[in-house]
Amino acid sequence: MAIYFYKANQAYGCFSNFSPHRVYLQGHSWATSEHFYQAQKFVNSPDEVLVSAIRQAATPEEAAAIGRNPRHQIRPDWDQVKQEVMYDAVKDKFQRHRSIRDILLGTNDERLIEDSPVDYYWGCGAKGNGHNHLGRILMAVRGELRQRSAPILTFATPLPLVLD
Repeated sequence: MAIYFYKANQAYGCFSNFSPHRVYLQGHSWATSEHFYQAQKFVNSPDEVLVSAIRQAATPEEAAAIGRNPRHQIRPDWDQVKQEVMYDAVKDKFQRHRSIRDILLGTNDERLIEDSPVDYYWGCGAKGNGHNHLGRILMAVRGELRQRSAPILTFATPLPLVLD
């Protein structure tokens, strides 16, 4: 059964980029993964001064508003790097915060879907036919975290006795 998430204050809200979980990337602390993501749009762009403004934004909504403003000029390679930027933010967030890492791992192999009615790229869109790239990134990070938390067995590691 798929798990749907969207708003930070709803079920599975920690999967939202607006959830209040700090990330530490590129030598800076970012209040949310949304802050980091929006700021990266302006790295090496004519509007690079916005990186600092977004990092200091009081809320993720404010960071998103600055980053989505069509008057600002984003970096020329944004379409090529935005998924990697999101992946880095999501991975850092779940590696740093045990409580939400446990929630993510607790979803087992369920499909994770950002239930955004307006976002057809990161979410599923109003009709459910969006790309759901955020859900896909979360599932990839979940797989990586699961592999890291699994014990590494070697030939010297005794296997547990199983009684049926």
